Amino acid sequence: MKPIFARGISNQFRLTLAIILSVILIVANNRLDPVRQSISSVLSPLQYIANIPGALLDWSAESLATRNMLAQQNKELLRQQLLMSERLQRFEHLRQENDRLRSLLGSPVHMDARKVVAEVMEVASDPYHQYVVLNHGAKSGVFVGQPVVDAQGVVGQVVQVSELTSRVLLISDVTHAIPVRVTRNDVRVVAIGTGVLDELELRYVPKSTDIRVGDLLVSSGLGNRFPEGYPVARVMNVVRDDGQDYANVIAQPLAALDRIRYLLLIWPDEPASAALEDETALILSAAEKTVANAEVSE
Repeated sequence: MKPIFARGISNQFRLTLAIILSVILIVANNRLDPVRQSISSVLSPLQYIANIPGALLDWSAESLATRNMLAQQNKELLRQQLLMSERLQRFEHLRQENDRLRSLLGSPVHMDARKVVAEVMEVASDPYHQYVVLNHGAKSGVFVGQPVVDAQGVVGQVVQVSELTSRVLLISDVTHAIPVRVTRNDVRVVAIGTGVLDELELRYVPKSTDIRVGDLLVSSGLGNRFPEGYPVARVMNVVRDDGQDYANVIAQPLAALDRIRYLLLIWPDEPASAALEDETALILSAAEKTVANAEVSE
């Protein structure tokens, strides 16, 4: 006679099997990156399909906008255009003055970098990591480590690329760090994410360091990852405890990390050495032409 309740797999066997599988996954974790990238490329069309309802809602909202709303928006845009035109005029004067100073100091002029506007398709659902997914990938030339900014400042960097999409790690993530400098006195520090969207921490800052509330932090360019001069954060709190060797400094990111929609992918500038080589070649070519003309005239 068969028993009514059959005995199942023992808990000890289940625990042993779980431990073995965990060890296998930990060992094979680094070897699974190509598989993850292939799966991400295959799933990229699904992300686009999932983004269709949001795009349709945006299109419907734009189509149903009233004439008064459009008139108000147009008036506001005209006002902003005038303000930006005035700023551009001042910036053009500063740029020319900066170029003259660089020529006097013999410093190479930074060339304009290539930039592409990308749209956020997905926000991280993982509570331990803060990242967003963009609608540009390897097909657009996006690469791992590429800096990403918005209209206010640095947002983060690309950490994973598929054929059509890319994943950006935000500067507020606990695993992210960016070298910055204080614009007031050029003090260099490192801003590290705390896991909170509106908070960065400046670690290992000596108590004697001249850093104050309200100081603007910009990317220092060290590490050759983020271009120099992009706004990152502003110092919000400085605590100097007599019992501690370092000051406790908290900064707030300038980028609106909790409501980003459109971001800017930046490609690095042309290396300064290449620019200097091109300039030297032009000078030598001009000198050779001058010597040849002089010989002909003689």
